[in-house]
This record gives sequence, structure tokens and C-alpha cells, in this order.
Amino acid sequence: MRLPEPAPSLENAFAKLLPARIEAVMQHANPLPTGKYLHWDELRRRPLPEGFTHAEWWAAVTLSRVSLFQQLPLLDKQGKPFVFATPSLVAIDLHHIDRDAAGHIRATTGAPLQADSQRYLISSLIEEAITSSQLEGASTTRKVAAAMLRSGRKPRDLSERMIFNNHLAMVQLRSLRDVKLTPAHVLELHLILTQHTLENPEDAGRYRCDDEVHVVDVRDNTLLHEPPAHTELAERMQRLCDFANADEASLPFVHPVLRAILLHFMIGYDHPFADGNGRTARALFYWSMARSGYWLMEYTSISHILRKAPAQYMRAYLHTETDKNDTTYFLLHQLQTIRQAIAALHEYVARKSREQKETELLLASSPKLRGRFNHRQVALLNHALRNAGEAYRVDAHQRSHAVVHQTARRDLLELEEQGLLEKTRQGNAYVFYAPADLRERLNTLSKSST
Repeated sequence: MRLPEPAPSLENAFAKLLPARIEAVMQHANPLPTGKYLHWDELRRRPLPEGFTHAEWWAAVTLSRVSLFQQLPLLDKQGKPFVFATPSLVAIDLHHIDRDAAGHIRATTGAPLQADSQRYLISSLIEEAITSSQLEGASTTRKVAAAMLRSGRKPRDLSERMIFNNHLAMVQLRSLRDVKLTPAHVLELHLILTQHTLENPEDAGRYRCDDEVHVVDVRDNTLLHEPPAHTELAERMQRLCDFANADEASLPFVHPVLRAILLHFMIGYDHPFADGNGRTARALFYWSMARSGYWLMEYTSISHILRKAPAQYMRAYLHTETDKNDTTYFLLHQLQTIRQAIAALHEYVARKSREQKETELLLASSPKLRGRFNHRQVALLNHALRNAGEAYRVDAHQRSHAVVHQTARRDLLELEEQGLLEKTRQGNAYVFYAPADLRERLNTLSKSST
């Protein structure tokens, strides 16, 4: 990765200005040149306003931003504070997230998603567990990983173990949403995330013991970041937890969504662990969002979005480090990521609603079938119609719908009795398969039902 050219300091930017030019330059003082929060490395490549040099243009931009900066109680390696600004782009993103992550979204039943949450929550926990692990190198396919988590079987290899651990951690976070974060909580979370996945098992659940951890671009081994000394990590983690637990009366006021993103940022910056820092950072983001009441974020996967453009994610860190500790670059990147994740959830629910309706229309096309199946059976048949040969287990069906074992078993046996699933025994348990001609069987059943 090409490293960005560090931004000139405010002092250097103005030192190059002639006194006669200062007033003209200040007329272009705008934190969002060309409508974007550009880093110097980007601005210096853009077409100039007429009659200006890039140095003059950057001086105007820098002055307008410095006036917006608020200091955070979070420090870089030299003990200097990180800062953030809330230009209009940040305010717009926060407005959309406030509206879309705390409102209502309709599920397949027509009720708000919160009223029909179990199926969607379980699916989203699985999606985040998989993609977050894939960002760290897990290579298991999504289908195999999802089947493992739904069935409850033990992981078979390192990749599956990473995904399994991630899922356990996401579930664990739900129990912590109403408590104050402590360094012990973070260490416990890291232990869950990394158990049986590290080269040195003793590194799970403890801070790194040396300064040999660096962030490099795996494609060309470019050194991207050297984190703080390991001897500072305990103190830095306590400072981070204090920041995580701060309330609205704390100064400066930090919007809850920005606070959650900054937790993510600082774990990446401090790199307190030998491995698993990314997974821990994303998990703490979810904890902070849930603690602040953004319930919809539980159903989204930010890792799914980040995995599509990892270079942009890393560049947001680099822009912060090379321009006055300005975290606004990272905040804007993550705000866009959150909005994309929320939009993906809306699209997912809309798609599931359409598929559910198709199955419901098929099942309701004959008065003889109407009312024959409950909503869990309809959901299973809908899935089976799109996945010929899929295997269904009682325990997986039980987890997917949060019902007791007896109810889940009855659902599957009733479908098997009607010829819509085929049953076989594996060990001590039954496994049910969707036949390839399921739709035809439904049509036949519709015509022959009495």
C-alpha cells in the first residue's frame, strides 16, 4: 500500500503565506473542499481554485477544521490527544443512523422486526461471526460455517474455531450491554474470541508482552503502523474503558455512535493483543451501540461491508495518523459503513419478505392447504424450496426459532409425515432432507388434500 503524504501542519501551512494573500485565502476556508473531507494527500492532486496554490488551499482548509476540533481524552503514542470534528457530512450520517437504527423495520409477518426478532437476530449473529473471522483469515465457506453454528456441532479446524468463537463473543456481548466496561471485560472478550486459535495459546485473554507486533500490508509488507509500547497497555485500556462509560454530561460531548466508532479505532491503534485485535475492536463497537440503545445494529454486519474494501478501512487510519490526530477521517469511513450495513439489512428483510410471500402464496393457492402449516414450517419450506437436498436437524430448527425441543421435533415430523421432508438417522438423531421435487409435492398435496 502506498502511504499517504503527511499533511503540512497549520504552522507550516501559514508560514508559506504572504501577508497580502491571507485575506484572499481565508475566503476559501471550508472544511469540506469539493464537498468531501479530503486529506492533504488527496487535495494536492485535485484541480485548484483559480489563482491558488495547493499550499494556500490547504492552509484555508486546515484553519477551518482546527476551529471545529474537539479534544478527546484518548492519546497517541506521544501523549498527544486525538481530536474530532463534526462537519455537515458527519451530522448528516448521524441523522440517518439515529433515524434508521432506532426506528422500526417490518418483518415477514408485517410486525416490527423487534416483534419477530429471533430468526433475524440469529441470522445476523451468524453473518457477523463469519465475516469478522474472514477478515482475520478464516477460509471456511459461509454455507458450511452457518450450518455449523445452526446445528451446534463442534468446529473441525482453525477457521471454524475462529467463527465459532466470534459467535460466542457476539452472544456474550448481549449480557454486557447494561454494565460498565472494565479492562477485565475486554480481556475476557478477547479470550472468548481467540481461544484455541493463536500460535501461542497463552496470548488469549492477555495483553501482548512485547513490542514485536506491527501492522503491515500483507501484499507488500509495507509497515503501516507501530502501536504503543506494551508497558503502556494497561493504563491505556483503563483510559479507553473510562471513555466508553462516559455519559452525556462528560466533556466534550461525544455522540454515542461516534463513541462506539472511537472504541473501534483505539483498539486498532493500540493493538493491545498479539492477535485478534480487529475482532475485539468490532465486538466492542457492537457493545457500545447496544448500550446506547441502537437496537437495530444487532441485526447488521459491519464486517460484511469492511471485507469488500479493506484498503479504504486502513487508509482511514493512516489519514488520521498523518494529519494532526484527526479521527474525523475514520469516523466518516465508519459512518458510511454503518449506513451501508443498515441498508443491507433493509434489503435482506425485503428479500426475505418476498420469498416468504411466494411460499405463502404457494401454500395458500389451494384452500385445502390453507392453515395446514405454522409460521416455522412455512419458513422451513420457503428455505427448502430454494435449497434442494438441504438437511434439517431438530436442534438447529429449535435454535433458529427459539422453541423447545419437543415443538421443533413435532414441526419436522409433521412435514415428514406429509411427504415434504425425508427422514434418515445419523447416530442417535434424525436428519430431515428437502426433496428435489418439493414444489411438485406441495402442488400434489394441494390437489389431494382432504
